[in-house]
Amino acid sequence: MVLENGFTLLPPLVAIVVAVWRKNAILALTAGVMLTWWMNADLDVVIGATDSVNGIATVLSGEGNRRIIIFSLLIGSLLVLMNKSGGVNAFIGQLASRNLVTNARQASLLPSFIGTTIFTDTNLSMFTAGIASQSLFDKYGLSRARLAFILDSTCSPISILLLVNGWGAYVLGLLDGYQLNDTVGVLIDTVFYNFYPIIILIMVYYTAFSTKVYGPMRHSVANKSTADAPVNSGQENVTQGKARYLIAPMILICAMTIGLLAYSGDGDIRRGSGSWSVMWSVIAAWSLLCVVLIKDKVFNLSQLATHSFNGAKQLFPVVIILVLSFAFGDAVKAYGTGTYVSQALSQDFPLVLIAPILFLIAGIMAFATGTSWGTFAVLIPIALPLAAASGLPPAFLVAAVLGGGIFGDHSSPISDSTIIASLASGCDHIEHVKTQLPYNLVAASMALICYLLSGYVLLN
Repeated sequence: MVLENGFTLLPPLVAIVVAVWRKNAILALTAGVMLTWWMNADLDVVIGATDSVNGIATVLSGEGNRRIIIFSLLIGSLLVLMNKSGGVNAFIGQLASRNLVTNARQASLLPSFIGTTIFTDTNLSMFTAGIASQSLFDKYGLSRARLAFILDSTCSPISILLLVNGWGAYVLGLLDGYQLNDTVGVLIDTVFYNFYPIIILIMVYYTAFSTKVYGPMRHSVANKSTADAPVNSGQENVTQGKARYLIAPMILICAMTIGLLAYSGDGDIRRGSGSWSVMWSVIAAWSLLCVVLIKDKVFNLSQLATHSFNGAKQLFPVVIILVLSFAFGDAVKAYGTGTYVSQALSQDFPLVLIAPILFLIAGIMAFATGTSWGTFAVLIPIALPLAAASGLPPAFLVAAVLGGGIFGDHSSPISDSTIIASLASGCDHIEHVKTQLPYNLVAASMALICYLLSGYVLLN
């Protein structure tokens, strides 16, 4: 191999630069895949191009990867059916009719609770919690910026902690191929080391319960103009539905995923097949909703097929990113980027600083690119060889990457989750970014201290 050692860092760096420059994760990952295989082939253009195509084909041929692709497309179909059937609106209506909110504290806790319980999809939880809470926040004099912060800092962090969702299936796919004795166990153990989402969730619930805000958000409380900000709810052209169109599939996904993990793991959910369990849970939930909607004469077969296809089509770009992420991870592993970094850092580098540095790099990369999943694809193949070389638990370093990715993602003004939080709350987008960032920086600083202390304890 002509280009090795320090040159192995070039593909991830190029991917980051392209993502920042073009603000396009697909283009960045494509460039990363092609450059990695080209360099791995000693700059032979033909072999590099052939290996790039073969790498993507290998991803598509992997059984676990195919399950994740099926799951991703079907979750899009499921979300559109929930929306178009009126299930989301009906669920919101039930919350309002029961008169469960009578003061500012309860109004603040409502989106926190909804965002925590609907953890299977961040977009759905943010829209549901935001639309249900807008009028209540206005009624009790709470700013839309506060609502945007609660949505954004609940829905993304909870998704990486309660991993019975697409996030868990995706990370599980990235962990494959590293000779881990218990891949699902490593994934579960990341929860205990994932300090940033835990800290920011504590801050969210403190804000909701105390009704106190700090920093620039204090000025937003008195700014009534934010209450009149437009919101794009995405609820156009929906029928008058029933809340069970949303509640029943959600309950089935959660219960069935846990049950199938136990079944495929011979009673131990840590050893179960995550991608298989999530895929069949989503298939079952989509099938159940289709049967109910046909039975209730909400849609006919043609309408069901149209809405399902449109939902899958909306998530097709996400699937492309998934495939390219897996392909880039495989290419980086083959080129030895992770091995080089692990050897470089394990010689004279203080091992106690590995996790904090991974957290910072993941945060900067996710902030610059607006995507946490692309960040995971680049850095997890580096974190796992570092764990093997340093003796630190794999879950510890993977958690640092996951937490850093979440921090950068939901702090970034170009992130889809940040934009959706602004839309779902009816808050000006720049105001949301400006008022949320101080909270995120404080939580990230606390997480860095936790990684330093934890690393010291684990190494001694």
